[in-house]
Amino acid sequence: MGFLDGKVAVVTGGNRGIGRGIVEALAAEGATVALTARRAADAERAADEVGGRTLGLACDVRDDTRVQRLFRDVRERAGGLDILVNNAGIGLFAPVAETSPEDWRAVIETNLNGVFYCCREAIPLMRQRGGGYIFNISSLAGKNPFPNGAAYNASKFGLNGFSEALMMEVRYDGIRVSYLMPGSVATDFGRGARDKQDWALTPADVAEVVLDLLRSPARALYSRVEMRPSRPPRKP
Repeated sequence: MGFLDGKVAVVTGGNRGIGRGIVEALAAEGATVALTARRAADAERAADEVGGRTLGLACDVRDDTRVQRLFRDVRERAGGLDILVNNAGIGLFAPVAETSPEDWRAVIETNLNGVFYCCREAIPLMRQRGGGYIFNISSLAGKNPFPNGAAYNASKFGLNGFSEALMMEVRYDGIRVSYLMPGSVATDFGRGARDKQDWALTPADVAEVVLDLLRSPARALYSRVEMRPSRPPRKP
């Protein structure tokens, strides 16, 4: 038994990394969790490993018709929706002059368009339940630009603005919106991933923030949370 018994959650990109950590935390507290991956086999394998009432569903969030199908499946199989975690994301890093239009579109369509598609489908389901909680997994790159990161920076800057506008739109429907901005996390995402294991944040750290916000009083809204490793390597 957990404090999320009876709740239904969707976590995009939930088969590994930060998303997987959040799936495990929600499932441990009793939620029915639908995790997504682009490949059905990856989603189903992760769901089997987590266990409980976890569902593994294929979805490419860049495709609005597949997103519509995802939320239709969740409604039919789990009865509704209370929590959405928009975690699916990619990072392709190169100078602007060397970034292909295809790579630019892949980053923007995954990190920003996909969040819009998912929120658009989730909000009516949450309204039917009397409210809910939307978490958008952003990054400190959403406020701190860096060379060779224009596409990723643009997607996360945009995600932050989208999240704040959405928060003001749905707050009177009982739907809270928070965006989390972690710094370096020990996953296989991004550059220098192998060098982060001893000092970076972990997926479990990010998942704990999600649980803390879900436990917070309904009258409180923590619209943005910035997270940093407490002791990163000193710069020379």
